[in-house]
Amino acid sequence: MKQAQVFHKRRTGVLLHITSLPSGRLGEDAYRFVDLLENAGVSVWQMLPLGPTHSDGSPYQCLSAHAGNTKLICMKMLKLQPWANAVEIDGLKRSAKMAQAYHQFILRATNEDKQALSGFIDSQQYWLEDYVLFCDIRLLQQQTAWFQWPAALRDRNEMALHKVRADREVELNIRRFEQFIFAKQWQELKSYANERGVLLFGDMPIFVAHDSVDVWANPELFTLDSEGQPEKVAGVPPDYFSETGQRWGNPLYRWEEHSKTDFLWWQRRLQTQLALFDLIRIDHFRGFEACWEIPADCDTAIDGQWVPAPGDALFGALLATFGELPLVAEDLGIITDEVTALREKYGMPGMKILQFAFGGDASNPYLPHQHCQDSVAYTGTHDNDTTMGWFDSLDEATKAHVQEYFGETTEAMPWLLVRAALQSVSQLAVVPMQDLLALGGEHRMNVPGTTEGNWAWQLDWDMVDDNCAPKLKNLNILYGRS
Repeated sequence: MKQAQVFHKRRTGVLLHITSLPSGRLGEDAYRFVDLLENAGVSVWQMLPLGPTHSDGSPYQCLSAHAGNTKLICMKMLKLQPWANAVEIDGLKRSAKMAQAYHQFILRATNEDKQALSGFIDSQQYWLEDYVLFCDIRLLQQQTAWFQWPAALRDRNEMALHKVRADREVELNIRRFEQFIFAKQWQELKSYANERGVLLFGDMPIFVAHDSVDVWANPELFTLDSEGQPEKVAGVPPDYFSETGQRWGNPLYRWEEHSKTDFLWWQRRLQTQLALFDLIRIDHFRGFEACWEIPADCDTAIDGQWVPAPGDALFGALLATFGELPLVAEDLGIITDEVTALREKYGMPGMKILQFAFGGDASNPYLPHQHCQDSVAYTGTHDNDTTMGWFDSLDEATKAHVQEYFGETTEAMPWLLVRAALQSVSQLAVVPMQDLLALGGEHRMNVPGTTEGNWAWQLDWDMVDDNCAPKLKNLNILYGRS
């Protein structure tokens, strides 16, 4: 099948999540980063999911598959709005700042601005109303998970929900306003990037968190019992990252229920993401052909089984709606011929991770001579060590394999691997920012299977020397990616 337009030329991307900017906000640092990419001849900025996170900060276990993480809102940019100059942004908690901003907006905003807010609320009804209600009840319930709420709230008794709506009208309005401001700041950044030839590359996990509005509002679509507890959960079998596999704990889909509505829940989910991003990585694409089903009472992922999923019907429905699918398939792990056939049928590039390439023989699919145009070459991803950390941790035999593969060269890590990614025939090559800065393993973003110390890495502009952008630009020109 024909690929989406975005994949028709060679491109380079840089992987850096918004929270890894020095401020971690949609403000000056984000625009400065776009300028850096433009100067380096980079046309893709890849990041992680943008949703509101739980306390562990993981963007892959969000409270909503649609909402933006309002902690990313830049208050300095908000204060530049004509109606917001009276907002006090110092010495207050973020929630108090946003409440103050909302009241100033109601008092001072133009009719045009107010119509924009009203239009946003109307257009996002399909997720926004459930989300603001979910968040407010969660606050009233001391941030406990929805399946621990009193039964009337847990089971969405309409009288109980009506009372919350009546009692908390102002608070719910503030939450709607927050999502409006996030969307406004995001679209301004996206426009700035697109005008400079930089596309935004998002990430959509296949599963959603058990404690999310998506599951609370649509329990019939998930493998839950009558009290909201999962009967079966998602994960992956033992692999490169873990000897016992990974038990993610997400409830699985009742695919037969999704198919009854022509996958409407998925149609809306992709609609939201395509409004945010120019292209999207689907995390754990393998699960659309068959997913690893683990009994909920199992502590590890060892005792699971592969259960077929209707990926062909799903992507057929999405293609019919959207016309093209600018999607990248995260096809790492145990990949069968059926998974590859599904990916190729819908024109989705797969992923080639250079850190996985060495230590075996010449048939390793991640070695550069095995790459194909229909792929995205990475030095590593957010789940890998930095390339410096990876190389330093290799045994001597694997280091020797790396050095023999690339032949006699004076180029040191990590730029040796960066060059290999850019040389690749893969249509898109993506390099984590840590690799462009030659940072060690202490700057790693995430260690899969662990819950402590992840997602916290941040860039410091002092790390970026004057040669970084020109060096990368020269390589992009050399390998036809500029």
